Amino acid sequence: MGLLKHRHRKRIKSRPFPAAWLEILEKNVGYYGLLPPDDQAELRGHIAVFLDEKRFEGCGGLEMTDEIRVTIAAEACVLLLHRDTNYYPTLRTVLVYPHSFVSVRRKRLGPGAVVEGEEARRGESWRRGPVVLSWDDVRRTSGDIHDGRNVVFHEFAHQLDGESGSNEGAPNLPRRSMYVAWARVLGEEYAQLLDDVGHHRPTDIDAYGGTSPAEFFAVVTEEFFERPLVLREKHPALYQQLATFYRQDPAELRKED
Repeated sequence: MGLLKHRHRKRIKSRPFPAAWLEILEKNVGYYGLLPPDDQAELRGHIAVFLDEKRFEGCGGLEMTDEIRVTIAAEACVLLLHRDTNYYPTLRTVLVYPHSFVSVRRKRLGPGAVVEGEEARRGESWRRGPVVLSWDDVRRTSGDIHDGRNVVFHEFAHQLDGESGSNEGAPNLPRRSMYVAWARVLGEEYAQLLDDVGHHRPTDIDAYGGTSPAEFFAVVTEEFFERPLVLREKHPALYQQLATFYRQDPAELRKED
């Protein structure tokens, strides 16, 4: 990161946080209320930078408002707390629809065989492209911090995953030596999820995580922040890998919740 950008971000963070934005945070972002004061202040600084650098566009007739921008920015920046960050450097635009939106999906069945169809989506994340979100789903999942579902956490986990150069469930880790344990733990957990789903056994982790290693990382990120006590109890090694990466311990916050 260049010196000029660093100075600009520092100036943005030093400005007073608008009272209207704080009201939105306290109303819409349940996770904000769990954070200690120092983390809340750090998050507000990240939000200010995010809103300064990213463009928001309303789609499908949605009128863009500060409520939409601040809510999404806040949840995206929860994933950045305590970490050196360049604020999702390949992301320029966040597209927001009023409701779930239709996306064209292509599925390869084999050599030369591709099936194409439409699918209703709550969110999408494109490497070197936009994040696309449904405002209805953002609002619903940001308000309930116990259900294990958060569309912003999910899609921005994909953004972090893509910073390594490809979306394969392995984001940039602080040290190369950490990849061995990461691959072992997440690989074992992913395989167990596939086995449980294949044998119709109940799972603590959403079955959608079995779609691919990339989706597994996004799903367990949701679980880490939304249901950390369950994840730590049932999947302690997985919880520890995520706590090391995110440099947060949401289970400790929930003990007082």
